[in-house]
Amino acid sequence: MLRPLIRLLSLLPALVALPALAGPTLEGVKARGQLVCGVNSGVAGFSAPDSQGNYQGLDADFCRAVAAATLGDAGKVRFVPTTYQTRFVALQSGEIDVLTRNVTQTLMRDTALGFNMAGVNFYDGQGFVVPKASGIASARQLDGATVCVLPGSTSELNLGDFARREKLRIEPVVLSAMDEMTAAYQAGRCDAMTSDASQLAALRVSALRDPAAHVILPERISKEPLGPMVRHGDEAWRDIVAWTLLAMIEAEELGVGRANAEAMRGAQDPNVQRLLGVTPGFGKALGLPEDWAYQAIRQVGNYGEVFERNLGKGSPIGLERGLNDLWTRGGLMYALPLR
Repeated sequence: MLRPLIRLLSLLPALVALPALAGPTLEGVKARGQLVCGVNSGVAGFSAPDSQGNYQGLDADFCRAVAAATLGDAGKVRFVPTTYQTRFVALQSGEIDVLTRNVTQTLMRDTALGFNMAGVNFYDGQGFVVPKASGIASARQLDGATVCVLPGSTSELNLGDFARREKLRIEPVVLSAMDEMTAAYQAGRCDAMTSDASQLAALRVSALRDPAAHVILPERISKEPLGPMVRHGDEAWRDIVAWTLLAMIEAEELGVGRANAEAMRGAQDPNVQRLLGVTPGFGKALGLPEDWAYQAIRQVGNYGEVFERNLGKGSPIGLERGLNDLWTRGGLMYALPLR
């Protein structure tokens, strides 16, 4: 009995070293020489076009990182703006290769809609914004209030759950797009506006006429783990998207960023050597060049760098890292072992 077992164990290194078979999505990306990425049409800090029409934000930069990992060039991305109504259709139909649109990961989206989650790039929760002059200091004071919300979103479902749970009379005012919701709120059509707290923070500074006249209430009425999604049926592509995110998180933990990625290739730390492709085999396992993670980090940055320039205290949004800090600093960002 021992001899067959020993023989099987002796084959494991060879099995591990087998290259991944390229899936149809990667083949399509390579054939066109471009990644097609579905993003939000305008949420500052996540994905929004700047004055030159170039998309900026956490989600937009993640698209660039995937392009760098797969094509060696972070600029080879075509951004497709999507709405709450079109985002899932665009992914299901193959119009886009990956959806990175601050989308909440849920059981039904993973199963009934036929998507695969590829990691969490922002831990969020749903909140409310109200005029400071209203004197409302808690979401539990919204009894009898009208609340602007987007259709087909987890926010709409969560709002109903919250009202029933807290026995509040809340009348939803359903608007079809973020700019319509913001305009309705500013026009006084609703007493409050609800969405992911990060989106409210972005809207407060980028879309409301007087940010100081509005406050985000302290309660978070849901868990909203946001992250990239891909279609079911192409596990190789899901692996590439997921491990690109994990590599960016690992890079922050190891102290590897855009400025020092090249120099760090000479580091003696075996974890750094594996991350940056000095130790071969890990690119091959994904069906990518050995320097896939190095290219993503050198061209786009580690997770912390991307967060800080788009959402952090030095950005117009001004968010604390909070749950989105590394696990070593009390957050939830934890990379699986790259080995």
